[in-house]
Amino acid sequence: MASGNNDRLSSKVLRKLARLAIESRDHAYAPYSKFYVGAALLADNGRTYTGSNVENASYGLTVCAERVAIFRAIHDGAKAIRAIAVATGHPQEKTPCGACLQVMMEFALPPMEIIISRGKKEPLSQHWSCYLPQPFKFPAVKKNY
Repeated sequence: MASGNNDRLSSKVLRKLARLAIESRDHAYAPYSKFYVGAALLADNGRTYTGSNVENASYGLTVCAERVAIFRAIHDGAKAIRAIAVATGHPQEKTPCGACLQVMMEFALPPMEIIISRGKKEPLSQHWSCYLPQPFKFPAVKKNY
């Protein structure tokens, strides 16, 4: 697996997340854009959570696959994210949007990795800060992990 940094999790785990993200695209609801996205994450509790994008006729109410997976994990009791994979089915890599990156930062368990599918190429794995180097945060907030 290609990596922007050194691999923190085993390539087997990263490949599994990438495969689950690809499979999750099948559950996307994207009748307007036809841009189907799947995500899969590994949480601090050792469990894997998936999500897919859900569009709405009022575009601002659309929810990205990454946030669906993150919210499912947090709802289920996870406190942090160790890694997340994103798959679009597009032949070129597509990175998470700013809103998703900000939500990822909120729950990132350093060194959290983002795995991006790249069509037929090897998935790309990088530290989340490569995509959001200066996130918005309140320094006084203490994490529960």
